[in-house]
Amino acid sequence: MSESATTSRPASAPFGRTLTAMVTPMAANGDVDYDGAARLAAHLVDDMRNDGLVVSGTTGESPTTSDEEKSRLLAAVLEAVGDRAAVVAGVGTNDTAHSCELARAAQKAGAHGLLVVTPYYNKPPQSGLAAHFAKVADATELPVMLYDIPGRTGTPIATETLVKLGDHPRIIAVKDAKGDFGAGSWVMARTSLVFYSGDDMVNLPWLSLGAAGFVSVAGHVVGDRLHDMVQAYSTGRVSEALAIHRELLPVYTGLFRTQGVILTKAALGLLGLPGGSVRAPLPDATPAEIEQLREDLTAGGVKLR
Repeated sequence: MSESATTSRPASAPFGRTLTAMVTPMAANGDVDYDGAARLAAHLVDDMRNDGLVVSGTTGESPTTSDEEKSRLLAAVLEAVGDRAAVVAGVGTNDTAHSCELARAAQKAGAHGLLVVTPYYNKPPQSGLAAHFAKVADATELPVMLYDIPGRTGTPIATETLVKLGDHPRIIAVKDAKGDFGAGSWVMARTSLVFYSGDDMVNLPWLSLGAAGFVSVAGHVVGDRLHDMVQAYSTGRVSEALAIHRELLPVYTGLFRTQGVILTKAALGLLGLPGGSVRAPLPDATPAEIEQLREDLTAGGVKLR
């Protein structure tokens, strides 16, 4: 995507409306499959109609990929789809200096934006969160999407912290996997921060509160229908959006019976798309889990091989 195309996106949806948090395909020997990543990225944009992709997020197994692998993966995805989709690089860690380093590398590679997750494990207080996010945002000229997922990080981003961070010129969006609709409503009412649903099961409710769209895991297999749901809702066809939401409930349930990346890679295998294995300490899906997933996806209207 050219700089002009990126900057022409409306402020109401600065990264587009439907993005997929992309898995990192792995080869049989456990190495990152960069060619597979390029093929998957093209499928997600061209066939699943995603406006953008998040690379090296949680679903991309960022805790177990090296900085070099992240850099090569980002380059492969940018080359494949960067001229027609927003490519957002996950650069968040629990080390501010390391996050800034990853952010600068992503900008140098040509990323269109940054996803910065709340620092995990060390559980900084809100003052530390605010300083961390501001320093990462100051490290580059790229727009930043904060990622609020206390179930993984142990620390929610408080409403007042988000309001404060909303004054930063490059912090423009939030991927919410906290699920506090009241808190999110207050943040949207008091700032210009754009919200994206980070939990597929509540994609539609977030739209009703003013979210721009989704950073989805289910977008790997039903991105085209998520695109249709956003379009239906944004043009006033609410009953049609609700019907799509209900049709997709088995897919949402199926992909998250265990860790999302495990079953998403299994789903890609059922579709004949690049995915491969997950890295330890995550285990691959068992035959029983794959069979249950097949039933779930079929119930949700996904056509499998």
